[in-house]
Amino acid sequence: MVSLVSKTPLTRLFTRIRAPSLAYPLCTATETRTQKLERIADQLLDLNKLEKHDYAILFRHKMGLNRYGPAVSGLGSGSSSSGPGAASADTKAAEEKTIFDVKLDKFDAAAKIKVIKEIRSFTDLGLKEAKELVEKAPAVVKKGVTKDEANAIIEKLKAIGATAVLE
Repeated sequence: MVSLVSKTPLTRLFTRIRAPSLAYPLCTATETRTQKLERIADQLLDLNKLEKHDYAILFRHKMGLNRYGPAVSGLGSGSSSSGPGAASADTKAAEEKTIFDVKLDKFDAAAKIKVIKEIRSFTDLGLKEAKELVEKAPAVVKKGVTKDEANAIIEKLKAIGATAVLE
């Protein structure tokens, strides 16, 4: 199914979005931020399906986003910094990390069944999924765990003959 948007030039597309109705006055000095946001939300809800789609495209265009993510000179460029301060900020962020992933690097072939059983004990995977995960090692076996929990999992895997790392 071909979209109407893909056939329509961008300038013509933006002229389709209707102007605000007269029932909603433009932002005045006495209008608070909350009232302004409520007015905008009401106007967006009044749009039909095609107008909402066109508005979404216009909004992404105005934000500097395209179909495949942010533009090269888009939103992310202002946050990057260079120099000695950037390196210290990166090391501080690494020290403050509280959520980790446990990655299975390798295991002894003789201990494959034990590794599968151990992975099933701390994940909610079935036998087939755990076996596939172990066979495609190196692979992340547990995501978003605390450092204490991750270290406990690594110790269990090392005890049965597997090599796991903390990421």
